[in-house]
Amino acid sequence: MCSTRTSQRVEIPPPQPFLRSLKKTLMEILFPDDPFRQFKNEKPSRKLVLGLRYVFPILEWASSYSWEFLKSDAIAGITIASLAIPQGISYAKLANLPPILGLYSSFVPPLVYAVMGSSRDVAVGTVAVASLLTAAMLGKEVNAAVDPRLYLHLAFTATFFAGVLQTSLGLLRLGFVVDMLSHASIVGFMGGAATVVCMQQLKGILGLVHFTRSTDLVSVFRSIFSQFHLWRWESGVLGCCFLFFLLTTKFFSKKRPKFFWVAAMAPLASVIMGSLLVYFTHAQRHGVQVIGELKKGINPPSISGLLFTPPYMMLALKTGIITGVIALAEGIAVGRSFAMFKNYHIDGNKEMIAFGMMNIAGSFTSCYLTTGPFSRSAVNYNAGCKTAMSNVVMAVAVAVTLMFLTPLFFYTPLVVLSSIIISAMLGLVDYEAALHLWQLDKFDFLVCISAYLGVVFGSVEIGLLLAVGISLLRLMLSVARPKTCVLGNIRDTQIYRNMEQYPNAGSVPGLLILRIDAPIYFANASYLRERIGRWIEEEEDRVKSSGDISLQYIILDMSAVGNIDTSGLSMLEEVNKVVERRGLKMGISNPGAEVMKKLDKSKFVEAIGREWIYVTVGEAVGACGYMLHTAKPNSINKNFATPHDINNV
Repeated sequence: MCSTRTSQRVEIPPPQPFLRSLKKTLMEILFPDDPFRQFKNEKPSRKLVLGLRYVFPILEWASSYSWEFLKSDAIAGITIASLAIPQGISYAKLANLPPILGLYSSFVPPLVYAVMGSSRDVAVGTVAVASLLTAAMLGKEVNAAVDPRLYLHLAFTATFFAGVLQTSLGLLRLGFVVDMLSHASIVGFMGGAATVVCMQQLKGILGLVHFTRSTDLVSVFRSIFSQFHLWRWESGVLGCCFLFFLLTTKFFSKKRPKFFWVAAMAPLASVIMGSLLVYFTHAQRHGVQVIGELKKGINPPSISGLLFTPPYMMLALKTGIITGVIALAEGIAVGRSFAMFKNYHIDGNKEMIAFGMMNIAGSFTSCYLTTGPFSRSAVNYNAGCKTAMSNVVMAVAVAVTLMFLTPLFFYTPLVVLSSIIISAMLGLVDYEAALHLWQLDKFDFLVCISAYLGVVFGSVEIGLLLAVGISLLRLMLSVARPKTCVLGNIRDTQIYRNMEQYPNAGSVPGLLILRIDAPIYFANASYLRERIGRWIEEEEDRVKSSGDISLQYIILDMSAVGNIDTSGLSMLEEVNKVVERRGLKMGISNPGAEVMKKLDKSKFVEAIGREWIYVTVGEAVGACGYMLHTAKPNSINKNFATPHDINNV
């Protein structure tokens, strides 16, 4: 057989010293895309400069910043500030926090992100889903109305833990943790959270004072209809009017993108009109609730209020971890989306560090969790921002508001804030994406609908656990039940393809060619052993019924096997023994470098013979076909290569 083989050989990587090999393996696991590798050969001073530019992206574009850029960023910053102020107040109320914290959270975090963020379009601020999560998780243990001081300190502590988690994920380059939230799970989770948020805003629309702290739909509806006699028609009419106004402006801006600023300015316009209406009509006397007094001044320090002692530290830690991951998933997804539109790249790990540092700084300065919300970032993008300087302009505008304009919000009706939240949340119920998932992948649709129903009828945590759990189950199933297929030859070529996918691919008499499309690990070794055995039995039965040449050779195409563990090696050894007991011979095609190294170390190559390791499937078929041709020259299919062909592969 050796005389019929080509000159090509599957090379075995040279052995490495143990410590160097261990270090290399650990570095590849922990830092698969180490950005500092490019600085390895630079001078120390150059390394420092490049390192600072990596950590602080503002140093990359600040030197080339122009007056034209400043004008564009100023317009964008003022535009998003007009949206950030009413949204910040609304979302703080949603989190059961003082409304002023929504303004604080739009001042310090954007300044930090402008220095450390790598996206040009992300506009930093609070988001409804994170606010809802904060209220739902902290509210289970602490009533914000009964003990507001403790609740406030827990919110700051949860923000600190969220920032530490986000920064750690970025520094350790563990962004794959966020990827555990699949697109389908995010669609379902966000839709469910948006539904719950909209239902909870009926409290403000109907002018109710007492309301359930539960987030499930049944509890919300029970709380609403059990207080039917307390509904305020004045508040309901006012809320419906403002909601209609906000939805109309959003529809108009969507149809005419040039007028994006109409929808962006609508929330602030609603706040102004609502405040004037309450002031001149004295609607407060008729049951229309207002925000009340907001403290003037820049963020006071809150670092001394962080709680790191029992019994509430674990509650803050759990809240921080869950809200931090959700905020990261949204912020990074938004940044990547707009980077794709403008054809530039953002580093996910840089973004994690930036989000983490701004939340750590925020927890020290009376802010709660912030990220890059889609609505605010979309306005920033449409307003023509050029750099992250638009966040600085927004922060300055918010600072001016905090210093001089907060008394003007005294008469702002809560019903307007509820209308602003509902109008923003309706866009998160993406039913079109859910229908698209149904058409493409039923399992992804199951993940999506499970997350939605879990949030709506259970709780935010249940929905999140269902989404992640089912996504991980699918991942485990794909690992434990990898794809295997029989390859056939496309006539008059040396190409071998899946026979189910290519009807014109024919089986090769006397050979069974199997391809394994996944790494071989302990989780799938038993399944693969049984599956290969069934393939062999099915092929032998087919041969008996058709009268073709009896099965002689098994070829395993391992080009898609990226790695193999000891269980996988044991599986191959067992399969080889089964094949030999049946009087057959097994060959392996195109194993990767890591796989080949382990096959050689385990003595598997020695067991089957080095000559049975092939570079390509075509070479393996050619060699086996030549032996069959020599044994039975009258029964060979013309697709087999001749010895001359084999030597010229």
